[in-house]
Amino acid sequence: MQASSPIRRFFIVGFVLFITCFTVTASVLATETIDRIVAIVNEDIIRLKELNNAFDPVAQQIYAKNYPETKEQALLYEKRIEVLNQLIEEVLADQVIKQKGITVSPEEIDNAIEQIKSMNYYTDEDLRRYLAMSGIDMEAYREEIRQQILRSKLVNREVKSSIVITDTDIREYYENHPETYQGKSHYHLKNIFVSYGADGDEATRKQGRQKIEEAMAELNSDKAFEDIARQYSEAGNASEGGELGSFALSDLQEDLQPVIENLSSGEISGIVETEQGFQIFYLKEIITPQGKSLDSVAEDIRNILYDKAVDEKFNEWIDKLRTESHIKIIR
Repeated sequence: MQASSPIRRFFIVGFVLFITCFTVTASVLATETIDRIVAIVNEDIIRLKELNNAFDPVAQQIYAKNYPETKEQALLYEKRIEVLNQLIEEVLADQVIKQKGITVSPEEIDNAIEQIKSMNYYTDEDLRRYLAMSGIDMEAYREEIRQQILRSKLVNREVKSSIVITDTDIREYYENHPETYQGKSHYHLKNIFVSYGADGDEATRKQGRQKIEEAMAELNSDKAFEDIARQYSEAGNASEGGELGSFALSDLQEDLQPVIENLSSGEISGIVETEQGFQIFYLKEIITPQGKSLDSVAEDIRNILYDKAVDEKFNEWIDKLRTESHIKIIR
């Protein structure tokens, strides 16, 4: 189960998902439950039945995963506490809404419902039939939509209105994420390989060193790298002129990365001692993908930074609200 942002968790039932969640909770509504108080939030209370109704869709997702019993029970307990905290946050928000006199007009509710119908390709008759199948009347549905709009207005007022993303913020993010917007360069490499010898003793190592130095001398006399690789290399790719392929720098062994990074296209490295043996590398070319310009991704980055800032501000705001409130959870 993926973690969601604080704002998404705050709205337990979103506009678009609201209809689906009602279907799942219908089974809980039909069950006889002994009700009691599970939390006191300032002057308001949260009842067990409310907690069960909100938790049931989450529980159904956990059951569907078929976890081992011990893990399943641990997840159910953990997620039930999360849902209770979400309900507490909603009650706190509703109290602030009331204090600040935030309201929603019938027209706003109508518009939200029309948007839901449009996104789900529902006619008015489809929506009413779906709600009826779930045992929900239109008045209850409109009331839940009203609550969602009120909470959205509250977040806009208390959190989002103070957030400003500057052009400097966008540029810094762009420059700090080159792998995302500029792509990784790939290095087209060839090599000549000579082993240290099967025994790995000083004598065979010396022979290997002499052989790789002879290859380097041939290269320094302007002979083609491919020809020298076929003549001297002991690797399986010798017949292919030492062809290795193209690699991102991060794909190479860590000790080779500075060697390759310091080469220019068409340049040959010095003799490199690796774990496998002596090697000479030839950088045929650096393939640099065409990156995305700052202008083309600026709006996407703005949205990323804005969403991150909203989550951070919301956490600060809701934590402050909880600290200033009287909250008692009754086990």
